Amino acid sequence: MFLFIDIVLFAISIGLLIPTTVLFLECSIALLPISDKTGATEVIQPRIAVLVPAHDEASVIGTTIETLLPQLTTQDRLLVVADNCSDETAEIARKLGATVIERQDLEHRGKGYALDYGLTFLETEPPEIVVLVDADCLVEEGTIKRIASIAATQGKPVQAAYQMEQPAHSSPKDSVSALAFLVKNVVRPSGLARLGLPGLLTGTGMAFPWSVIRQAPLASGNIVEDMQLGLDLAIAGHPTLFCRDAKVIGILPQQEEAAKGQRTRWEHGHLQTLLTQVPYLIKASWEQKRFDLLALALDLSIPPLSLLVMIWVAATGLALLAGIWKAIWIPLILLAIAGLMILVSIVGAWAKFGRTEISVWTLVAVAFYIIWKIPLYLAFLVQRQTKWIRTDRDIVDAG
Repeated sequence: MFLFIDIVLFAISIGLLIPTTVLFLECSIALLPISDKTGATEVIQPRIAVLVPAHDEASVIGTTIETLLPQLTTQDRLLVVADNCSDETAEIARKLGATVIERQDLEHRGKGYALDYGLTFLETEPPEIVVLVDADCLVEEGTIKRIASIAATQGKPVQAAYQMEQPAHSSPKDSVSALAFLVKNVVRPSGLARLGLPGLLTGTGMAFPWSVIRQAPLASGNIVEDMQLGLDLAIAGHPTLFCRDAKVIGILPQQEEAAKGQRTRWEHGHLQTLLTQVPYLIKASWEQKRFDLLALALDLSIPPLSLLVMIWVAATGLALLAGIWKAIWIPLILLAIAGLMILVSIVGAWAKFGRTEISVWTLVAVAFYIIWKIPLYLAFLVQRQTKWIRTDRDIVDAG
């Protein structure tokens, strides 16, 4: 019995030590005073098509288009796919100067289907580079040219830094969510990029050479289709580059139910992808003799931060009881090391990347945020979300 407890606790501590070590290395390298540039030489701006999938986005799409149009030249195109819309999304986009195509197919819902529909439309006069932008975000000036130029030069997908800003009347929970998003979408990819390793696609602000994106399997209802797309392309030999100096901004939803729904979709999709794709990436890494795929598998193996902390707290409690009861201390020592690495990673990321926008009190609110997330993870075990559901939008203000 005691031997069994020893083995289980040791296995848990080693299992947690792997993702926490990867997290620590990624965040630590991102903190080093090294240039964030990708090293790619900019070329004459290629012909670009910006593709915007939109489902009932009348409240926000106007602001998004207004941030995109000034960044395009006369040779570029802005294509909005009004997908299963029941509002004025298409009319607003047309009035602002975008090319709009409409799709109605209630049997096949989701962003992936809309993207595939848009690419099919572009086939008659394909661009050199396709940039994918969600209809509810703000694209910082110069971002389109920067990521499109790198994609054209390197012949690979490029991901801009995708950050979430807090709503006007934010809560401590919003601050913690923004911090977790910052760590996942900016800090960790920065560390990987400095090591010359690929990262994940994060949903918007993505540039692809036409020859790469047109071969990709997009038409699906996957709830984290962007993450899966990045993995598929990496295995096919087109790993994603990260561009820190290009920025796309989203706004965390103010409505409680909308925020909960958004987090559920993201994190259930992340966990499902983690469970199914990490073994596949490791196998592909071995078969293709590619270390970058192994690095991608290790990065993907890091669960959402709140879940990682939650598991660590539970495991540490059990290890402490085992130490007191049976003087089994090795698992507790390993878990203490893992906990220290998690703490240093989060605090370090906040200090360098988020201190000006995220209050120090956010770190204190982490415990309450984790408690709020417990039902979300329990739902993954008993009733996980598998279908794409659009998040209700707040009105986005470019100013």
